[in-house]
Amino acid sequence: MNLEEYFARTGYKGSLEKQDLETLTDIFQHHIRAVPFENLSIHCGEKITLDLEHVYNKIVRRKRGGWCMENNQLLGWVLKHLGYDTSFLGAYVFNPHQNAYASIMTHLLVKVVIDGKAYIVDGGFGVSYQMWQPMELVSGKDQPQAPGVFRFTEKNAIWYLEKMRRKQYIPNQHFSNSDLLEKKECRKVYMFSLEPRTVEDFCFQCTYLQTSPDSLFTKKSICTLQTTDGFRALIGWTLTETTYNYKENMDLVEFLTLQDEEVEKTLKEKFDITLDRKLVPINDKGFYTI
Repeated sequence: MNLEEYFARTGYKGSLEKQDLETLTDIFQHHIRAVPFENLSIHCGEKITLDLEHVYNKIVRRKRGGWCMENNQLLGWVLKHLGYDTSFLGAYVFNPHQNAYASIMTHLLVKVVIDGKAYIVDGGFGVSYQMWQPMELVSGKDQPQAPGVFRFTEKNAIWYLEKMRRKQYIPNQHFSNSDLLEKKECRKVYMFSLEPRTVEDFCFQCTYLQTSPDSLFTKKSICTLQTTDGFRALIGWTLTETTYNYKENMDLVEFLTLQDEEVEKTLKEKFDITLDRKLVPINDKGFYTI
């Protein structure tokens, strides 16, 4: 494991000497545009493990992606080795169909402190809820980014993240009611406390999410990647490509349904992913959108 190999993977060629917000943002953006948020291992017969060396080999050497416990663990390792003041936090993801936050802490975050200011760095959420810049940990402040307006609010030592999106233009109206389309303009994302966590705190959740019939991740094969102007996502057989601010206060959301024989080619062309095993796509419509 070495930083040079990781930065070759993400394409980052900037400074490694400064531990400032600008450098952090640049490193972060290179990561989310090179490393997909994906759970494909579950649907091609592989086990997801939180061992850091395994995560490193998967993402850096095999050019795969991962979910939050992989992406953010690797990001945390990189930032720590660069000299940033980092720690892990745990979050409870909001389920819009149940209108409630999950009862299990399934989302791993990175907190970074620079010059006395705390920031949340989250490279493991994907789709339209993926932040593009570290977010200052301050309550009630709108933080506009390319994907939309993010905001933290704090109440009784619990922090809540929500996101406001733009209007959406969907050329293919067949998908206007798709479960893959976010219907609300303001969406709760997750809640968390500032209690420091370790990777070991997520071992049960890692197993649960890839085995339980109640898990979103066993019911949907997911691969998403941020681009320079939006994001793309392959969920089941549906490829979505979103362009942020396509027109004033309007995002362009394009859908395409793939045939089985097109899935592997699309993973390579759109996400630069080549799988070692055969993927079995799935998109259970009864489970909430990501």
